[in-house]
Amino acid sequence: MVPKQKARRQKAPAPRADGELRAGILPTLIGYRLRLAQQAIFRDFAEHVPWLSPGRAGMLILVEANPGVTQSRLARAMSLDRSTMVGLVDVLEERGLLERRRGEDRRTNSLWLTRGGRQLLARVKRRIAEHEARVGSRLAAPERAQLMSLLDKLR
Repeated sequence: MVPKQKARRQKAPAPRADGELRAGILPTLIGYRLRLAQQAIFRDFAEHVPWLSPGRAGMLILVEANPGVTQSRLARAMSLDRSTMVGLVDVLEERGLLERRRGEDRRTNSLWLTRGGRQLLARVKRRIAEHEARVGSRLAAPERAQLMSLLDKLR
């Protein structure tokens, strides 16, 4: 029979003087750093582009660039499942920004911006340009290019 060992209790470290939590290994994790950056960028986006979420703005931009795109192709391009795409298209259609048209066969719908969708997207794109300039203002042009390249490598 193995003798029972007493469980060692770790002493709690002294609290940080500033009251903040210790981060442990989190600052060394790429995903953690990306998430913090994403949260900061999304906060700025929400403050300055209040009409649409980044994802919905991206959908409208893709439809503008690809008029008549099918819902399934758009879902693939956005890495969304088809049922999620249906719900998002429903919301944008209800807001009068997108319209579905019967596709080449009866099983598909093609997506088109409405006049209201084109008008809103023009405003959104101007705000996105300002947002991009603001969030990227801490980076020199070569740093921005390097960041984009590194993000592409991670993708």
